[in-house]
Amino acid sequence: MTSILAGKHALVCGASEGIGRAAAIALASMGANVTVLARRQDKLDELAAALPRPDPAQRHGAIAADVSDGAALGARITALCAENPVHILVNNTAGPAGGPAHSADPAIYVAVFQQHLVANQILVQAVLPGMCAAAWGRIVNIISTSVKEPIANLGVSNTIRGAVASWAKTLASELGGFGITVNNVLPGYTRTQRLDQILAERAAATGKSEDEIAQAMLATVPAGRFAQPGEIAAAIAFLCSPQAAYINGINLPVDGGRTRSL
Repeated sequence: MTSILAGKHALVCGASEGIGRAAAIALASMGANVTVLARRQDKLDELAAALPRPDPAQRHGAIAADVSDGAALGARITALCAENPVHILVNNTAGPAGGPAHSADPAIYVAVFQQHLVANQILVQAVLPGMCAAAWGRIVNIISTSVKEPIANLGVSNTIRGAVASWAKTLASELGGFGITVNNVLPGYTRTQRLDQILAERAAATGKSEDEIAQAMLATVPAGRFAQPGEIAAAIAFLCSPQAAYINGINLPVDGGRTRSL
């Protein structure tokens, strides 16, 4: 798949670690020019400098931005697109803290909605003119298997991830005629900082050890193990490829078979 994305510009959010970082590496390996976005400029600069360049002409860059500041985010990405139109957008934002839905502060719902759906909308509106001009675009949202089966004790996340999935499905219908696909990747349990956070929260809530919590989680996964970030990134990269041009509006679980629904 090397260089099949030559000449394409990818913007990968949440790229300083985990799935976002792995996705940036995968897309760069396929020949795309990659701009990585997260909050920590130092980590982003290190990543941009280390990204693969199968084509010496590839240029990678980094933008530090906080997705909770919509005005600043929109301004930064609009300026980026004016210089170098974006053809691939990977929306990826860390999930909120756990807890039941019924006891969550309403303000938390508003804040997480802003950080996920509203920020995604701002990014899409910034990149859309370039995609339409090229008659080619890929939008991939990294959300959760909770859009198929809600996950216990992740009430706010379940709610907002579901909203993002419905938003994406609507966009897929609206944008398909412009050569733009919109799809969602639903990671299962993946070895990232987010998994470490969930293990710690559940251990604190139950009094069990993190290893006991992990083993209970793995008992629900037919593959019997946690995913590596690169395995999720491989699915993202495929959906961004020319070969995936006729795949639009789907929720793709990458979860080792854990999701029981179709």
